[in-house]
Amino acid sequence: MKMKSKRRVNERERKKFRKFFEKQKEWNGLLKEYGNDILMSDNFLKTRDYIQHGNMTVNSHCINVAIYSLAISRKLNISCNQRDLVRGALLHDYFLYDWHDKYHRDIKRLHGFYHPGIALRNASREYNLTEREKDIIKKHMWPLTVIPPRCREAWIVTTADKYCSLLETMKFHREHRRYIANKKSGRSFHKEGMTVQCQG
Repeated sequence: MKMKSKRRVNERERKKFRKFFEKQKEWNGLLKEYGNDILMSDNFLKTRDYIQHGNMTVNSHCINVAIYSLAISRKLNISCNQRDLVRGALLHDYFLYDWHDKYHRDIKRLHGFYHPGIALRNASREYNLTEREKDIIKKHMWPLTVIPPRCREAWIVTTADKYCSLLETMKFHREHRRYIANKKSGRSFHKEGMTVQCQG
C-alpha cells in the first residue's frame, strides 16, 4: 500500500516538473522570438553589471519580469500583444547605470520617480518602439508615475515588476539562495542563459 502511494506521489512530482520545464521552455522561446535583438545587444548585456534589488542584476530582473508578464497574461487569460509585452518588459528598466553606486547618490533617493523616463529615452534611441512599448516603460512604476497605464500590456508588466521586485527585495528566489551558497563556499557565481529566477 505504501509503495503504491509513493509511486503516485513520484508520478505527480514528475508530471509537475515536466509541466514546469515545458512552460519554462515556452517562455524562453517567446523571449528569443520577440526580444532576441534586445537580449543580445551590448547595452542589455551590460545590465548584468548593475544591481537592481538585493543581489539581483538589472538583466536578470528584466528577464524575470518578461517571463512573469507572459505567465500572468496566460494564467488570467488576458489577450494582449505578446511581442509588445515581451519587449516592453525587457526594456522597462533600461536606465543603464547602477543606482546604488556613489556616483548616483543624488539619483538614488528619487530613482523610482526618474528611471522610467531615463529608460524610455535610452530605449527610444536604440529601438523603434510601439506606443504600447512606450506606455509599458513609462508607466511601470505606477502609482509613482501618477498617470496610470493606458494599455493592458502595461498593467501586466507593472504587476509582474512589483511581484518580482518584492521577491528580489525579500530574497525569496533561487538566484539569491545560489549566490549566498556560493559566497559561503568561496565559489564565484555567474548566471548563464535565460532561466526563471523568481520563485512562485
